[in-house]
This record gives sequence, structure tokens and C-alpha cells, in this order.
Amino acid sequence: MPDDQSHPPYAASAATASAPPPLPPVTKGPGRDRTGLAIFLMCAVSLIFAFQDAFSRVLGSQYPASLIVMLRYWVFAAFAVVLVSRQPGGLRRAIRTKRPLTQIARGAILALEVMLMVEAFVRLGLIETHAVFSVYPLMVAALSGPLLGEKVGWRRWTAIGVGFSGILVILNPGGGVVSTTALLPFASALLFALYGLLTRHVSRDDPAMVSFFWTGISGAVAITLVGIWDWQWLAPMDWIWMGCLCICGMSSHYLMIRSYEMAEASALQPFAYTQLVWVSFIGVWLFDETLRANVVIGGAIVVGAGIFTLLRQRRKSLASPPAGGGR
Repeated sequence: MPDDQSHPPYAASAATASAPPPLPPVTKGPGRDRTGLAIFLMCAVSLIFAFQDAFSRVLGSQYPASLIVMLRYWVFAAFAVVLVSRQPGGLRRAIRTKRPLTQIARGAILALEVMLMVEAFVRLGLIETHAVFSVYPLMVAALSGPLLGEKVGWRRWTAIGVGFSGILVILNPGGGVVSTTALLPFASALLFALYGLLTRHVSRDDPAMVSFFWTGISGAVAITLVGIWDWQWLAPMDWIWMGCLCICGMSSHYLMIRSYEMAEASALQPFAYTQLVWVSFIGVWLFDETLRANVVIGGAIVVGAGIFTLLRQRRKSLASPPAGGGR
């Protein structure tokens, strides 16, 4: 991995859970190891993301997904502008990118991914959507070779194969979730993986602050071109839900940025999977979803394979010399 920060954590939650943090990690002095606090913040972020997805499902059942995502992105774009304007160089620096077309593509891909996720929340439920979506780190590993020219050795290919077998357990061919609806979170995971790879690609030339800014702005423009045609005023109570959704989005991003300041992304990523636990509780508690045994087993297989892949990638990135081959 060329830059630890450029790899998005597990976060299916809509609009920009995966956006790279605009701030570099703080250099820790003696006796200032704050990894424990960073892990706690990442777990809190995962909890907020889970509620964020619950609000998305409530609103998505009443309004077009494109409308919900568009309103969220408008708030996120404003949040991104305010945040980067406070960084060195401000907006003038954030606008300057060496890869404008790639940055625009990243934002558009993420906006489409979010829209598919909201649709999946409504049609498939939170639990099974997240269970299928959790395959995305394995897709990143599988696509990093042909798209970025990275070496993927047999150990990680084995983990990828095991992880995809977990997806089959979740889908339970012949009696489970197998339908065209199940393709929604799978397609979303593929788009999110592509977004992550493009993020790693642009990180070679643009700092994270620039990518963060372009993610919000280009995503807002892209989703507006689609969502504006579905415009309608929300009911008064639904504006409250939308407000909660936007507050969750901003607070989760702030806390995630803070966690990245305290620890490396590779140390935090496994704990981002706690979102699956929170989502399961919320799905059963608020939406009467069923937590089937095959979903639990398959999800555990996928998450285990994903964590193994992340750890192998981190070990490979720390290896010297890096050209020794992927394993």
C-alpha cells in the first residue's frame, strides 16, 4: 500500500465514510501513544455509521434514494469546504489537483455507490446488505494487481477465495437472499473497491486534503445531476430525520479524522468492522430483521479473510525491499 491513509476503512455508510482524512497523522512523541483512544474513536465512528444507515433506510423507504443522497452530499460538500479552508493553503490549495479527471471520477463513483447502498438498505435490509458489502476489501486486493500493478501473492489470493466462499454462504444458493436485489450491495462493494483503488492512485500526486475536497464537491455535482429530477419537499418529521442523518455524517467524519491523527489506518481498519455488529443490533431491534445463521457464519468468513488481507498488505508495505514479491 503506497500510503496508509489512502486506503479507505470499512464503511458502507453512505456519502463519504470512505473519504481520505484531510489531515496527516500527528507525530507521536515519547509517552504519547494514543492508539487506544484512536481505536475507541473508530468504534464510536462505526456506531454512528450504523445509525446513519438506519436513518438512510427510514428515509429511503419514503423517498427516492437519489434525493436522499443528494441532500446529504450538499451538506457534506459544505462540510468539506469549511474543513479544508482551515488547513494550510486553504481552498486555493485544495482546488489544485494533478489528476482532475480521476478526482471527478472518484466522486461520481462514490456517489453512485452510496445510492446503491441506500436502495439495498430498503430492499434487502441493513444486516444482509452489510454482510455482502463486507467483501469489498477482498475486491480491492484482487483488483490492485491489474489496475495498479501491485503484486498479490498466493496467500492473499487464497484469502480472497475464502472470502468469496463466505459470500456464497451468506447468499445461501437455493434458499437465501439470491436474487437480483442481492446484486445491489455486491455492485456497491465493487464500486467502493474501485473508489479505494482510485484514491490510492491519486494519492501519489495529490495530498489527502485535495482528495477529500474533490470527493465532496464532484460527488455533490454528480448526484445533483441525477437527484434534482426527483426533487420533492420532505414531510416536516422527515426533515428531522434528514437533519439527524447529516449530523451523524459530519460528526462521524470529524471523529474519524481525529482517530487518523492518533494512529495508522492499518491499526484502525479491523475495528471499523464493528459496524457490522452495530448494524445487526439495529436491524433486529428497529426493523425486525432476522439474523440468520448463514449470514453470521458467512459474514465471519468474509471479515476474517478481509482482516487477513489487510494484515498481509501492511506487512508487505513494511517489508524491505518492497520489490521482493507479494505474498
